[in-house]
Amino acid sequence: MQTIPVGAKGSFSLVVTPEHLANRFKDAMLPPVLATPVMIMVMENAALNAIKPYLGASESALGTRVDVRHLAATPAGRRVTGEAEVTKVDGRRIEFTIQAKDGSEVIGTGTHERMIIDLVKFAERLKSKFG
Repeated sequence: MQTIPVGAKGSFSLVVTPEHLANRFKDAMLPPVLATPVMIMVMENAALNAIKPYLGASESALGTRVDVRHLAATPAGRRVTGEAEVTKVDGRRIEFTIQAKDGSEVIGTGTHERMIIDLVKFAERLKSKFG
């Protein structure tokens, strides 16, 4: 792993489709707007993209903490873009500020934490745990 600089930025976008909507994801009675877990996935992918250039071939990073506010509704057809910026690096633990926009406004904001993992070691631990 290369040194990850504070201030490194990443983004991730997706177009909201019916499978991303709260009324498909959870309760059919909900309005047809972007589900919060999908917004969080967009933000997490932005964070991963911020640090990918600094990871080794056998490394990745898993999310370990998310604290977000979903501020505004987004209908199907809109492009949602997550943005992340590294705010702290403590060994393998990386902290980010994150936000999501739907083109016209900020729809979510918060903080996120990821932990750098060695994929081979992680797979070995999973194998021993799950047989």
